[in-house]
Amino acid sequence: MYIKYRFVVFASDYLKNKELAIMTTRHDDATRRQVLRAGLAAVGGVVAVSAAAQAQEKISQAQVQYQQSPNNGQHCSICVNFQAPASCAIVAGKINPDGWCIAFAPKA
Repeated sequence: MYIKYRFVVFASDYLKNKELAIMTTRHDDATRRQVLRAGLAAVGGVVAVSAAAQAQEKISQAQVQYQQSPNNGQHCSICVNFQAPASCAIVAGKINPDGWCIAFAPKA
Protein backbone atom coordinates (compact mmCIF):
# COMPACT_ATOMS: atom_id res chain seq x y z
CA MET A 1 0.00 0.00 0.00
CA TYR A 2 2.86 2.39 0.74
CA ILE A 3 4.32 1.85 -2.73
CA LYS A 4 0.98 2.52 -4.35
CA TYR A 5 0.53 5.71 -2.29
CA ARG A 6 4.07 6.82 -3.08
CA PHE A 7 3.44 6.27 -6.78
CA VAL A 8 0.25 8.36 -6.64
CA VAL A 9 2.09 11.18 -4.85
CA PHE A 10 4.97 10.95 -7.33
CA ALA A 11 2.57 10.94 -10.28
CA SER A 12 0.64 13.83 -8.80
CA ASP A 13 3.83 15.85 -8.25
CA TYR A 14 5.00 14.98 -11.76
CA LEU A 15 1.75 16.19 -13.30
CA LYS A 16 1.81 19.40 -11.27
CA ASN A 17 5.39 20.09 -12.34
CA LYS A 18 4.54 19.29 -15.95
CA GLU A 19 1.51 21.61 -15.82
CA LEU A 20 3.67 24.27 -14.26
CA ALA A 21 6.26 23.79 -16.99
CA ILE A 22 3.58 24.01 -19.66
CA MET A 23 2.08 27.11 -18.08
CA THR A 24 5.50 28.70 -17.81
CA THR A 25 6.28 27.86 -21.42
CA ARG A 26 2.97 29.27 -22.61
CA HIS A 27 3.54 32.38 -20.54
CA ASP A 28 7.02 32.81 -22.04
CA ASP A 29 5.64 32.32 -25.56
CA ALA A 30 3.00 34.96 -24.95
CA THR A 31 5.64 37.32 -23.61
CA ARG A 32 7.83 36.73 -26.65
CA ARG A 33 4.88 37.42 -28.91
CA GLN A 34 4.08 40.60 -27.04
CA VAL A 35 7.67 41.79 -27.26
CA LEU A 36 7.80 40.94 -30.96
CA ARG A 37 4.52 42.74 -31.62
CA ALA A 38 5.66 45.78 -29.65
CA GLY A 39 8.96 45.83 -31.54
CA LEU A 40 7.23 45.58 -34.90
CA ALA A 41 4.79 48.30 -33.90
CA ALA A 42 7.66 50.57 -32.89
CA VAL A 43 9.50 49.96 -36.16
CA GLY A 44 6.27 50.54 -38.09
CA GLY A 45 5.71 53.78 -36.21
CA VAL A 46 9.18 55.04 -37.03
CA VAL A 47 8.73 54.17 -40.70
CA ALA A 48 5.33 55.92 -40.78
CA VAL A 49 6.72 59.08 -39.16
CA SER A 50 9.70 59.03 -41.51
CA ALA A 51 7.45 58.65 -44.56
CA ALA A 52 5.21 61.47 -43.35
CA ALA A 53 8.20 63.75 -42.89
CA GLN A 54 9.39 63.02 -46.42
CA ALA A 55 5.92 63.52 -47.87
CA GLN A 56 5.63 67.17 -46.82
CA GLU A 57 4.15 69.23 -49.60
CA LYS A 58 6.24 71.87 -51.28
CA ILE A 59 5.20 75.50 -51.67
CA SER A 60 3.70 76.49 -55.02
CA GLN A 61 5.68 78.71 -57.35
CA ALA A 62 2.96 81.38 -57.14
CA GLN A 63 3.23 81.56 -53.33
CA VAL A 64 6.96 82.36 -53.49
CA GLN A 65 6.57 84.65 -56.51
CA TYR A 66 8.87 82.46 -58.62
CA GLN A 67 10.14 83.98 -61.85
CA GLN A 68 12.23 82.52 -64.67
CA SER A 69 14.85 85.29 -64.57
CA PRO A 70 17.37 86.33 -61.89
CA ASN A 71 16.83 89.27 -59.54
CA ASN A 72 19.82 91.57 -58.89
CA GLY A 73 22.34 88.76 -59.32
CA GLN A 74 20.34 86.32 -57.18
CA HIS A 75 19.34 83.10 -58.94
CA CYS A 76 18.35 79.58 -58.02
CA SER A 77 21.62 77.86 -58.91
CA ILE A 78 23.38 79.68 -56.01
CA CYS A 79 20.52 79.12 -53.52
CA VAL A 80 20.83 76.59 -50.65
CA ASN A 81 17.44 75.09 -51.58
CA PHE A 82 18.28 74.42 -55.23
CA GLN A 83 18.64 70.76 -56.20
CA ALA A 84 20.36 70.23 -59.55
CA PRO A 85 19.45 69.87 -62.30
CA ALA A 86 16.02 71.52 -62.01
CA SER A 87 14.27 71.25 -58.64
CA CYS A 88 14.03 72.96 -55.27
CA ALA A 89 13.80 71.58 -51.73
CA ILE A 90 10.88 73.86 -50.84
CA VAL A 91 9.27 74.99 -54.12
CA ALA A 92 7.16 72.63 -56.25
CA GLY A 93 7.62 72.10 -59.96
CA LYS A 94 10.48 72.41 -62.41
CA ILE A 95 12.94 75.13 -61.41
CA ASN A 96 15.14 77.06 -63.83
CA PRO A 97 18.71 77.45 -62.45
CA ASP A 98 18.55 81.09 -63.58
CA GLY A 99 15.16 81.65 -61.88
CA TRP A 100 14.48 83.45 -58.61
CA CYS A 101 11.89 83.56 -55.80
CA ILE A 102 11.39 85.30 -52.45
CA ALA A 103 12.65 82.16 -50.64
CA PHE A 104 16.14 82.74 -52.05
CA ALA A 105 18.91 82.04 -49.55
CA PRO A 106 22.51 82.22 -50.82
CA LYS A 107 24.90 79.36 -50.21
CA ALA A 108 27.47 80.14 -47.56
